[in-house]
Amino acid sequence: MTVFTPVRLGDQQEYPYTQDDFAAIAAMVHAHAGICMPESKAMLIYSRLTKLVRERGFADFARYVDLIRSDTAERARAIEALTTNHTKFFREIHHFDHFEQHVRPALTDRLIAGGRVRLWSSAASSGEEPYSLAMTMLGTDKDLARRIMGGDIALLGTDLADHVLRTAADGVYPAAATDDIPDRYARLWTRRDGPNLTIAKPLKDMIRFRKLNLLNSWPIKGKFDVIFCRNVMIYFDEPTKELLLRRLSDQLVVGGHLYIGHSERLIGSAASLFSSIGQTIYRKDKA
Repeated sequence: MTVFTPVRLGDQQEYPYTQDDFAAIAAMVHAHAGICMPESKAMLIYSRLTKLVRERGFADFARYVDLIRSDTAERARAIEALTTNHTKFFREIHHFDHFEQHVRPALTDRLIAGGRVRLWSSAASSGEEPYSLAMTMLGTDKDLARRIMGGDIALLGTDLADHVLRTAADGVYPAAATDDIPDRYARLWTRRDGPNLTIAKPLKDMIRFRKLNLLNSWPIKGKFDVIFCRNVMIYFDEPTKELLLRRLSDQLVVGGHLYIGHSERLIGSAASLFSSIGQTIYRKDKA
């Protein structure tokens, strides 16, 4: 049995951690979240789960592995601890520029005419992406923004991690986050509170944040005009990517738009339903 070289975290106790422990945890993360954890991530698992092992008072990782095999709540905590939540406002800004210039006008006209608009940030993390999308949708004309908000519009933000969803719902970020928001939006839709940046209440009110594991069932009624699913598939193997893309396609209206991460691509049967209309931007052309 291989025992990994332990990582010393300050003066904290080191825990025995074996190849079998790593393999079991990696298998559970893949089965329940679709995330691939190659052996190069072995010490990342160790460092991120050490706190949870310590909280349980266990002397080694093996007992924690036994726990998360049977305890669904603790397993969810472990998976949350292992997920990467790197994000920022207006990340990959060309997506928001495209949405503003080529998608928003038709959606705005539809809302003003009494129609329905649905947007989905499917890996919302701590909220920066859906708030960026909401700012772009509302724009900088206050009168038009009020008409948009008064229409049948909903923006859904989902993630599998409770702790990031709490941050998203609070809508409070370090003031330095302003640097990533175009001034024309920051002036209207954020405010500075000392060391913090706070999202304006009208913007918060238009987004519903919900917990959702993309591998599980989706309790979602109706289809979306726009789906952002960015920098998620990079953690999945090919069969999981294909399955996710089919399900996203099913959830998108014909003519709707799908935005994916800069290093991702469409694969599998769903790819034939889309046209590439920009850098990692796709329009669904067929049902």
